[in-house]
Amino acid sequence: MLKIALLTNFNILEKANAAMTVANRLLQEDCEILIAAFNREKLMKMNKHRKEFRYLPLESVYAEANVLIVLGGDGTILEVARRASHRGTPILGINLGRLGYMAELELNELEQLKRLFTGDYEIESRAMLRIELRSGEELRSYCYALNDAVISNGSVSRIIDLELSEGGVPVTNYRADGLIIATPTGSTAYSMSAGGTIVDPKVSCFCVTPICPHSFIARPLIFSDQSVLEVRNICAREKMLYLTVDGRMNFELHRNQVVRITKAKLQTNLIRLKTGSFYRKLRQKMSNSQM
Repeated sequence: MLKIALLTNFNILEKANAAMTVANRLLQEDCEILIAAFNREKLMKMNKHRKEFRYLPLESVYAEANVLIVLGGDGTILEVARRASHRGTPILGINLGRLGYMAELELNELEQLKRLFTGDYEIESRAMLRIELRSGEELRSYCYALNDAVISNGSVSRIIDLELSEGGVPVTNYRADGLIIATPTGSTAYSMSAGGTIVDPKVSCFCVTPICPHSFIARPLIFSDQSVLEVRNICAREKMLYLTVDGRMNFELHRNQVVRITKAKLQTNLIRLKTGSFYRKLRQKMSNSQM
């Protein structure tokens, strides 16, 4: 029996209704639906509880599920990806956001769900970043990202100074509003908005994109994903900058501290039910965003 986790924000009625629509379709097959236990009371009050649901602590949901179905936008998928990557559990995204680059299905395509039970799908592995915050040789903290790491002055837009090196060799200094280091997956997110290169997820690389650089020669750079990138806070005017990972996690970056970025051993596995290239999907999403 397939164990399928339903992951969404059940506090939002639209998403709760969408999750129940998905659950009704899944329960036509032989499966068990896992839901995080803190959602039980909400679903009971909304009269959406089903006897086939099994409620577990969130970590147990990730530990037991064979498939993770995520209903939401790319931000929701990013959050699930970080948790799921330690076990490699495949993720199927159903788009409830605007663009949904990582989502595979729209709500009007739920007939495709039956293919989960026949194995008629592919797994697409996406590279992730390992991000370390260092003071000298001391490792202060680390985390993983599917999209990007962003260094900036936080909510206040001020020019900052950063030093970029690769493998211990200085590359360039940036005077800009910030710097984005992205995976190919993240190249269609903040990096794209900042003028960075769009990269096919199959390409093995890192994308480095300055945000509003104060130099005509500062341009986006592409590095091999075997590189060891280090970004040092050399800003004399600000006591502290901020490191933001996948738009969710924030760390303080003090003067002379270093952010070290390498390719993670972990990866995110996305379920693909449709045929078609990355560029066809990109063109479709771009066209939809202009409507």
